[in-house]
Order: sequence, then C-alpha cells, then structure tokens
Amino acid sequence: MTGPAHADGAQNADGAAPGAPAQPLPGPDPGPDPGIAARLRAVSERVAAAASDAGRSPGEVRVLLATKTVPASRIIEAIDAGARLIGENRVQEVLAKYDELTGQPHQSHFIGHLQANKVNALLGRVSCLQTLDSAALAERLQRRLKVLDAHLDVMIQVNVSGEASKFGVPPSAAENLVTALAELPRLHLRGYMTIGLNSPDRVAVRAGYARLRDLRDDLAARGLPGAPGAGELSMGMSGDFPDAIAEGATIVRVGSAVFGQRPPAA
Repeated sequence: MTGPAHADGAQNADGAAPGAPAQPLPGPDPGPDPGIAARLRAVSERVAAAASDAGRSPGEVRVLLATKTVPASRIIEAIDAGARLIGENRVQEVLAKYDELTGQPHQSHFIGHLQANKVNALLGRVSCLQTLDSAALAERLQRRLKVLDAHLDVMIQVNVSGEASKFGVPPSAAENLVTALAELPRLHLRGYMTIGLNSPDRVAVRAGYARLRDLRDDLAARGLPGAPGAGELSMGMSGDFPDAIAEGATIVRVGSAVFGQRPPAA
C-alpha cells in the first residue's frame, strides 16, 4: 500500500510517497526563529475561533505540532511558546530527537505508518500511537509491552476517503479492530484518526470528517468494549482544520502553519 503526501501527515515509514525522493532528516540548526511563537499564537487563536463558531469550547481542541524534519531546537522553541503536544512521522526522527526533548514539558505522539520491525525502537518514547491499523500490529505491540511491563494509548486510523494512497482501516472494519483491542489489556483505545480527502472540495473533505465522528459515536452508542471512552478525533491539518473542528475534531495536526514549509528533498 502506498502512503499519502499531505504536508502535515505523510504516512510512509520514510515520510515520502513510494518512488519519490526521500525526505531529509532534520538538518543543521538554522538558529532561533522568533516567528514560531507568533505563528503558534495565531494558530491557537484560529483554533479557538473555529471551536467557538462551531458552538464548542476552545478547550475541547488540542493542537498537535507535526514535527517531521523539524530540529529539536525549533521544537523546544515551540514548547517554550506553549506547545505541549508534538507528533512524529518517522521512528528514526523520534530516536534522533529523544534525548534533547527529554525533560521538556510535552507529550509525543506517533502519527506516521508504523512498520512492525520498528515497534521495539518506538515503544517507551511516545505516549500514543495514532495510526494503529491492524490487529496484527496491535498484537505485536501487546507482546512487546508485556515484556516492558508498559502500556500505550492508541487511536485507530480510519481511511474515511477510501483513497488507495492512504493507510488506515475502512470504516466497515473499525468495529473488528475495536473488538480485538478489548482483548489486549496493555493497549488503551483513546479514539480515532484520519487524514482528510486529498481534494480542493471542502464539502467532500468535511464529509469525511463527519463520517469519522459518526463512526466514533455509533461504536460508543453500541457499547463495544472500550468504545464509550474512546472520544478523541485526530483530524484536520494546517489547510483545513477549521472544517475538522466544526465536525468534532479534538486534536488537529499542524506543522507548516507554525514551522513554515519543509525543506525540499535532497
């Protein structure tokens, strides 16, 4: 399966679509960027306004900073400016930045496609895996967590658009994965994640976000084990998060709106 090429949520293990040039790892530190704090403040204000427009409390929506290719020093600038939640797409970047970010007041989620052979390297370094998309991966995580005597929050990635370029279970298969998770006590289902339809049609993109919300609500209403407490919806990125918030997003993933455009591939 190929991976998507969205600016704030590429899903391949190396962060690039198959056949495309590899995305670079964080490069040399460009020095302090006084714009990070201002851009983060602007994003936070837009999130709060979108929540208010939707009749929701701004406190219901958290901003996750997508930090692919962003050096740890710039992430720390964002943390100093108030950011508390970051998301990495690639295990090698989690490892590269881990020591420098240890001790900083933040939570780290994994938002890229996780290959089974990277499970051991990732566990213990993130608090949540947002992209769980198979029972096989869940079982591998459970086995390793048992060895570590640890636990992990997870979200189920759902491919609401049906695009072949995206990872995630189809909506019709989400119930089976929720049921499987109920048998894996070291994994704690917190909600659902999706990447919106790659289209300029806002109505169509927003319809996908509504579909994820409806799926969450249906599974919870039916009382599937673990589903009533799985209220998180991670959806929406820099270009469309107001629409995602209008449809119930509790986490929006923002990268370029705070850090600027990523450097071109080498």
